[in-house]
Amino acid sequence: MEHHILICDDERDIVSALKIYLSQEHYVLHTAANGREALEVLAHAPIDLILLDIMMPEMDGIETMVRLREQWNIPVILLTAKSEDTDKILGLNLGADDYITKPFNPMEVLARVKSQLRRYKQLGSAQPAAEAVLIHGAIRLDDSEKSVTVDGEPVSLTPTEYAILHFLMRSPGKVFSPGDIYSAVRGELPYGAEGTIAVHIRHLREKIEINPAEPRFLKAVWGQGYKLEAIK
Repeated sequence: MEHHILICDDERDIVSALKIYLSQEHYVLHTAANGREALEVLAHAPIDLILLDIMMPEMDGIETMVRLREQWNIPVILLTAKSEDTDKILGLNLGADDYITKPFNPMEVLARVKSQLRRYKQLGSAQPAAEAVLIHGAIRLDDSEKSVTVDGEPVSLTPTEYAILHFLMRSPGKVFSPGDIYSAVRGELPYGAEGTIAVHIRHLREKIEINPAEPRFLKAVWGQGYKLEAIK
Protein backbone atom coordinates (compact mmCIF):
# COMPACT_ATOMS: atom_id res chain seq x y z
CA MET A 1 0.00 0.00 0.00
CA GLU A 2 1.35 3.39 -1.00
CA HIS A 3 1.41 6.12 1.63
CA HIS A 4 1.04 9.73 0.53
CA ILE A 5 2.92 12.27 2.63
CA LEU A 6 2.60 16.05 2.37
CA ILE A 7 5.68 18.12 3.28
CA CYS A 8 4.67 21.70 4.03
CA ASP A 9 7.61 24.07 4.60
CA ASP A 10 8.72 27.30 2.95
CA GLU A 11 12.43 26.45 3.25
CA ARG A 12 13.51 24.65 0.10
CA ASP A 13 16.54 23.05 1.75
CA ILE A 14 14.31 21.51 4.43
CA VAL A 15 11.88 20.18 1.84
CA SER A 16 14.72 18.75 -0.25
CA ALA A 17 16.27 17.03 2.76
CA LEU A 18 12.96 15.52 3.85
CA LYS A 19 12.31 14.26 0.33
CA ILE A 20 15.69 12.50 0.35
CA TYR A 21 15.00 10.81 3.71
CA LEU A 22 11.42 9.80 2.93
CA SER A 23 12.05 8.63 -0.62
CA GLN A 24 14.09 5.77 0.87
CA GLU A 25 10.79 4.29 2.08
CA HIS A 26 9.12 4.79 -1.33
CA TYR A 27 6.44 7.12 -0.01
CA VAL A 28 4.48 9.21 -2.52
CA LEU A 29 5.57 12.75 -1.67
CA HIS A 30 3.67 16.01 -2.11
CA THR A 31 4.98 19.47 -1.22
CA ALA A 32 3.57 22.86 -0.27
CA ALA A 33 5.30 26.14 0.65
CA ASN A 34 2.56 27.48 2.94
CA GLY A 35 -0.72 26.57 4.57
CA ARG A 36 -2.90 27.67 1.67
CA GLU A 37 -1.02 25.40 -0.71
CA ALA A 38 -1.23 22.56 1.82
CA LEU A 39 -5.02 22.82 2.07
CA GLU A 40 -5.22 22.81 -1.72
CA VAL A 41 -3.18 19.60 -1.87
CA LEU A 42 -5.34 18.02 0.84
CA ALA A 43 -8.46 18.77 -1.17
CA HIS A 44 -7.19 16.89 -4.22
CA ALA A 45 -4.79 14.17 -3.03
CA PRO A 46 -5.23 11.15 -0.69
CA ILE A 47 -2.78 12.38 1.97
CA ASP A 48 -2.00 9.96 4.83
CA LEU A 49 0.31 12.20 6.90
CA ILE A 50 1.49 15.82 6.98
CA LEU A 51 4.86 17.22 8.03
CA LEU A 52 3.88 20.80 8.83
CA ASP A 53 6.20 23.74 9.50
CA ILE A 54 4.97 26.32 12.00
CA MET A 55 6.59 29.50 10.68
CA MET A 56 5.49 30.11 7.07
CA PRO A 57 4.30 33.07 4.99
CA GLU A 58 0.66 33.64 3.92
CA MET A 59 -0.74 30.98 6.27
CA ASP A 60 1.37 29.61 9.12
CA GLY A 61 1.22 26.15 10.64
CA ILE A 62 -1.05 27.15 13.51
CA GLU A 63 -3.79 28.55 11.29
CA THR A 64 -3.34 25.59 8.95
CA MET A 65 -3.90 23.20 11.89
CA VAL A 66 -7.20 24.91 12.68
CA ARG A 67 -8.38 24.73 9.08
CA LEU A 68 -7.36 21.14 8.37
CA ARG A 69 -8.79 19.74 11.61
CA GLU A 70 -12.20 21.01 10.48
CA GLN A 71 -12.18 18.30 7.79
CA TRP A 72 -9.33 15.82 8.28
CA ASN A 73 -8.13 13.63 11.16
CA ILE A 74 -4.95 12.39 9.46
CA PRO A 75 -1.71 12.47 11.49
CA VAL A 76 0.15 15.79 11.64
CA ILE A 77 3.79 16.12 12.72
CA LEU A 78 4.89 19.69 13.40
CA LEU A 79 8.30 20.91 12.26
CA THR A 80 9.50 23.40 14.87
CA ALA A 81 12.52 25.42 15.95
CA LYS A 82 13.57 25.36 19.59
CA SER A 83 12.46 28.99 19.92
CA GLU A 84 8.89 28.03 18.97
CA ASP A 85 7.97 26.13 22.14
CA THR A 86 4.82 28.19 22.75
CA ASP A 87 3.58 27.64 19.19
CA LYS A 88 4.50 23.96 19.44
CA ILE A 89 2.26 23.50 22.50
CA LEU A 90 -0.51 25.48 20.81
CA GLY A 91 -0.23 23.26 17.74
CA LEU A 92 -0.51 20.12 19.87
CA ASN A 93 -3.55 21.60 21.60
CA LEU A 94 -5.13 22.21 18.21
CA GLY A 95 -4.75 18.56 17.26
CA ALA A 96 -1.20 17.94 16.04
CA ASP A 97 -0.01 14.42 16.86
CA ASP A 98 3.72 14.96 17.31
CA TYR A 99 6.58 17.36 16.65
CA ILE A 100 10.16 17.25 15.41
CA THR A 101 12.63 19.97 16.37
CA LYS A 102 14.95 21.46 13.75
CA PRO A 103 17.68 20.60 13.01
CA PHE A 104 16.37 17.06 12.92
CA ASN A 105 17.96 13.63 12.80
CA PRO A 106 16.98 11.71 9.63
CA MET A 107 16.44 8.48 11.57
CA GLU A 108 14.16 10.28 14.01
CA VAL A 109 12.07 11.67 11.15
CA LEU A 110 11.65 8.22 9.61
CA ALA A 111 10.85 6.62 12.97
CA ARG A 112 8.15 9.15 13.81
CA VAL A 113 6.60 9.04 10.36
CA LYS A 114 6.47 5.23 10.45
CA SER A 115 5.01 5.28 13.95
CA GLN A 116 2.23 7.69 13.02
CA LEU A 117 1.37 5.83 9.82
CA ARG A 118 1.33 2.50 11.65
CA ARG A 119 -1.09 3.79 14.27
CA TYR A 120 -3.25 5.52 11.68
CA LYS A 121 -3.49 2.27 9.71
CA GLN A 122 -4.41 0.37 12.87
CA LEU A 123 -7.21 2.84 13.56
CA GLY A 124 -8.69 1.93 10.21
CA SER A 125 -8.71 -1.83 10.82
CA ALA A 126 -11.44 -3.71 12.63
CA GLN A 127 -10.75 -5.47 15.93
CA PRO A 128 -12.34 -8.73 17.13
CA ALA A 129 -16.03 -8.26 18.03
CA ALA A 130 -15.48 -9.21 21.68
CA GLU A 131 -13.19 -6.20 22.12
CA ALA A 132 -14.81 -3.85 19.64
CA VAL A 133 -16.99 -1.91 22.08
CA LEU A 134 -15.65 -0.51 25.35
CA ILE A 135 -17.98 1.28 27.76
CA HIS A 136 -16.85 3.25 30.78
CA GLY A 137 -19.63 5.22 32.45
CA ALA A 138 -20.86 7.74 29.89
CA ILE A 139 -18.01 6.97 27.46
CA ARG A 140 -18.64 4.49 24.66
CA LEU A 141 -15.80 3.56 22.30
CA ASP A 142 -16.64 1.42 19.27
CA ASP A 143 -13.35 0.21 17.84
CA SER A 144 -14.95 -1.37 14.79
CA GLU A 145 -16.34 2.02 13.75
CA LYS A 146 -13.52 4.03 15.34
CA SER A 147 -16.12 6.19 17.05
CA VAL A 148 -16.47 7.68 20.53
CA THR A 149 -19.55 9.08 22.23
CA VAL A 150 -19.93 10.74 25.63
CA ASP A 151 -23.43 10.81 27.12
CA GLY A 152 -24.64 9.74 23.70
CA GLU A 153 -23.02 12.67 21.89
CA PRO A 154 -20.36 11.94 19.23
CA VAL A 155 -16.83 13.18 19.98
CA SER A 156 -14.26 13.83 17.25
CA LEU A 157 -10.76 12.70 18.29
CA THR A 158 -7.44 12.84 16.51
CA PRO A 159 -5.63 9.50 15.97
CA THR A 160 -3.38 10.13 18.99
CA GLU A 161 -6.25 11.11 21.27
CA TYR A 162 -8.22 8.05 20.19
CA ALA A 163 -5.26 5.75 20.79
CA ILE A 164 -4.68 7.15 24.31
CA LEU A 165 -8.35 6.83 25.27
CA HIS A 166 -8.56 3.30 23.87
CA PHE A 167 -5.42 2.27 25.77
CA LEU A 168 -6.68 3.68 29.10
CA MET A 169 -10.19 2.25 28.67
CA ARG A 170 -8.75 -1.23 28.39
CA SER A 171 -7.36 -0.97 31.96
CA PRO A 172 -9.64 1.27 34.05
CA GLY A 173 -8.22 2.22 37.44
CA LYS A 174 -4.63 1.38 36.49
CA VAL A 175 -2.06 4.18 36.58
CA PHE A 176 0.26 4.60 33.60
CA SER A 177 3.26 6.90 33.38
CA PRO A 178 3.54 9.27 30.38
CA GLY A 179 6.30 6.97 29.11
CA ASP A 180 4.02 3.92 29.40
CA ILE A 181 1.31 5.68 27.41
CA TYR A 182 3.79 6.96 24.83
CA SER A 183 5.21 3.49 24.28
CA ALA A 184 1.77 1.89 24.07
CA VAL A 185 0.23 4.26 21.55
CA ARG A 186 3.34 4.56 19.38
CA GLY A 187 4.59 0.98 19.60
CA GLU A 188 8.12 2.11 20.45
CA LEU A 189 10.20 3.15 23.44
CA PRO A 190 9.93 6.80 24.50
CA TYR A 191 12.94 8.90 23.60
CA GLY A 192 12.27 12.39 24.82
CA ALA A 193 8.86 13.20 23.35
CA GLU A 194 6.73 11.56 26.04
CA GLY A 195 6.16 15.00 27.55
CA THR A 196 3.73 15.65 24.71
CA ILE A 197 1.39 13.10 26.31
CA ALA A 198 0.41 15.72 28.90
CA VAL A 199 -0.75 18.02 26.11
CA HIS A 200 -2.78 15.26 24.43
CA ILE A 201 -4.32 14.34 27.79
CA ARG A 202 -5.36 17.95 28.35
CA HIS A 203 -6.87 18.16 24.89
CA LEU A 204 -8.65 14.84 25.38
CA ARG A 205 -10.15 16.10 28.64
CA GLU A 206 -11.54 19.12 26.82
CA LYS A 207 -13.48 16.75 24.59
CA ILE A 208 -14.74 14.08 27.01
CA GLU A 209 -15.09 15.93 30.34
CA ILE A 210 -17.92 18.26 31.38
CA ASN A 211 -15.40 20.30 33.35
CA PRO A 212 -11.82 19.62 32.19
CA ALA A 213 -10.45 21.37 35.30
CA GLU A 214 -12.25 18.80 37.50
CA PRO A 215 -12.26 15.63 35.39
CA ARG A 216 -14.60 12.79 36.31
CA PHE A 217 -12.90 10.24 34.04
CA LEU A 218 -9.33 11.08 33.09
CA LYS A 219 -7.38 11.60 36.33
CA ALA A 220 -3.78 12.58 37.01
CA VAL A 221 -1.94 10.77 39.81
CA TRP A 222 0.69 13.13 41.17
CA GLY A 223 4.22 12.01 40.37
CA GLN A 224 3.05 8.81 38.65
CA GLY A 225 0.95 9.46 35.58
CA TYR A 226 -2.65 9.10 34.44
CA LYS A 227 -5.55 6.71 34.80
CA LEU A 228 -9.15 6.30 33.77
CA GLU A 229 -11.00 6.50 37.07
CA ALA A 230 -12.50 3.12 37.98
CA ILE A 231 -16.29 3.13 38.31
CA LYS A 232 -17.44 1.80 41.67
